[in-house]
Amino acid sequence: MGIVLRGAIPLRTHLRPLYLSSRLRCTLASFPSPTSTQSKEVCNSKENDDFLQWLRQKSGTEISSVLSVGSSVFGRSLFASKPIEAGDCILKIPFSAHISVDNLPLEMMPLIPNEIDSQSLVAVALLAEQNLGQKSDWAPYVNCLPGLGEMHNSIFWSKEELEMIRPSFVYSETIEWRKQFEKDFLALKTAMENFPDLFGNVQLENFLHARALVSSRAWEIIKGVAMIPFADFLNHDGSSNSVLAINVKEQRDEVIADRSYAVGDEVFIRYGKFSNATLLLDFGFTLPVNCYDEVRILMDVTSDDPLYAQKCQLLHEHSLPTKLNSNTLKKKQRSFLIKQVRTSKGKVKGIPLALRAFARVLSATSVIELEEMAKEAAQSDGRLARSPLKNRQREMQAHLILFQHLDRMIQGHLAALKGLQNMNVPDSSEAFSTRRKMAKDLLGGELRVLHSAHSWLAAYCKDMSST
Repeated sequence: MGIVLRGAIPLRTHLRPLYLSSRLRCTLASFPSPTSTQSKEVCNSKENDDFLQWLRQKSGTEISSVLSVGSSVFGRSLFASKPIEAGDCILKIPFSAHISVDNLPLEMMPLIPNEIDSQSLVAVALLAEQNLGQKSDWAPYVNCLPGLGEMHNSIFWSKEELEMIRPSFVYSETIEWRKQFEKDFLALKTAMENFPDLFGNVQLENFLHARALVSSRAWEIIKGVAMIPFADFLNHDGSSNSVLAINVKEQRDEVIADRSYAVGDEVFIRYGKFSNATLLLDFGFTLPVNCYDEVRILMDVTSDDPLYAQKCQLLHEHSLPTKLNSNTLKKKQRSFLIKQVRTSKGKVKGIPLALRAFARVLSATSVIELEEMAKEAAQSDGRLARSPLKNRQREMQAHLILFQHLDRMIQGHLAALKGLQNMNVPDSSEAFSTRRKMAKDLLGGELRVLHSAHSWLAAYCKDMSST
């Protein structure tokens, strides 16, 4: 994943506090697909000059001789100031230029609960630097960070704005994220209050802003996560093979160009193979067309199923997504992720085998069928219902369950998109207009995924029926 040279290792994985997702950088909203010829604008040249001079002093070395700071439709961005060839090392930032947990006072660490993740800790470190203002050693960098009003991560959306994406799992995940961040803030507030000169009077809004800055800009490093000045001005292009990488031997972060750039071209890296759901939650932007889009499917064994207890028990024994409480047969809903469906050599990709297995269990109408599934799993690799059912009628019924479930989801997405299309947006509401466009990107991408799975299931059921 990406170009990693001279003993370097990729810098980012899919990391998220509640749901193990990832973090990278971009603060403005729904953008056109990146190209290498985005127009460059100067964005406060004095501020940029001060920042670059500060970074050279902080690093003790030249960061880049081929990149300059400018502004594009993505906000503050990096452009080629000299011709760049594929394979060139275009960025070198020493570890000493990181903002990380190491920036916090050592005496503060025992006051912080163990369950607080490293991203929230870096957010606290950032709050301290923000409170110090121009007295902070990091002021030139902190001054370059986007303000709260410039950020469009879904945790900042109003209730009315969130309603635009209700059909998507991002809706409920956003609510859960905000609850968790509020819980983290209450746990951290006590620790910060012991250092009033360092933090001042931090409010929830300040913490959420800092937390979102970290989630959208910080990078995974060897010891947790860190904010890396200048590197976080690089914008995302899903087709790029360049990544920020750690060069352990040289004790620095670096980027190797995956393509050639002419002078004035904007330079991109890939944050990861992220869906619009991840980009919206983590980074505050979406792409009009995203080949990595995915949809979360929630399915249950319904409580009125005559075989409810037996199915839940069987799923629990075989580690499929219905888990049982140790004292009762109360199940906890779990999810599956589907992606754009593709077929290759007779195999289908995009619909998880576990989801199809789950549907086969749901379709069972007798204890004997469940026992046969358990027996077959024991005689093979132990995985439940991974092969087509011998009874073709029952196999078709299992996939009809999925087909009908996706059909309902498609109708929900279509209705939401129609509502967005007909929605009146005040000319003065730039943020709302931006977020509506993001909602369209999110729901439109999910709808494409749902349609692809829906079409494949229809063909599969037709084949089962004709056979």
